[in-house]
Amino acid sequence: MTHYLQNLIQSLDFSSMGDAALRVAAIFLCLTIHETCHGLAALALGDPTAKSMHRLSLNPLRHIDWFGLLLMFVAGFGWAKPVPVAPRYFKKPKQGMAVTALAGPLSNFALALLAMGISKVIYLYMPYTAVWDTVFTFCLYTLAPLSIGLGLFNLIPIPPLDGSKVLGAFLPNRAYFTLMRYERYGLAVLLVLSFLGVGDGFISRAIMTVYAAMFNLFF
Repeated sequence: MTHYLQNLIQSLDFSSMGDAALRVAAIFLCLTIHETCHGLAALALGDPTAKSMHRLSLNPLRHIDWFGLLLMFVAGFGWAKPVPVAPRYFKKPKQGMAVTALAGPLSNFALALLAMGISKVIYLYMPYTAVWDTVFTFCLYTLAPLSIGLGLFNLIPIPPLDGSKVLGAFLPNRAYFTLMRYERYGLAVLLVLSFLGVGDGFISRAIMTVYAAMFNLFF
């Protein structure tokens, strides 16, 4: 039995397992920052709903939807638990929803910039060790591109993604409410498009373009 366990342990690829663990950590961090900033934006505009439901938290367990997380690995995209927002608290509901929605993707772009900044500091000032090399690689090649990808994906103007709320701010009321009426079908549309690979090339190019632009700011 001991011999069997030793062979099993030796056969495991701990490097791949470590990469997977870092990817999961990056996803948790990106989603948590994204959803928390939705709630903070809503609170700043007068809506205390997210705060009252304890969603202004950096605890990922308050934000993670486990099925959405699974799909992020299976289908290439997923979601967290939506932060509750009550537009009635906003002086201008459509505009308030747009600002609240936009806060999520913007927070992801800011997180990507922060991750690259940390990588630059490590590159310039930290001695080369296995630990610092792991942090450098995690920030530059895992956290930054994932955060950019999440931010760009959410800007797609298909309900229930954030981009649909941003687009709604520029639509007449009738068109806006029509768009929101079909929000419940948007997720099914996104799943179908994802499994068919529609738009994958465009999104990948957009991620690489933004990543390269940010990278050139630091390196």
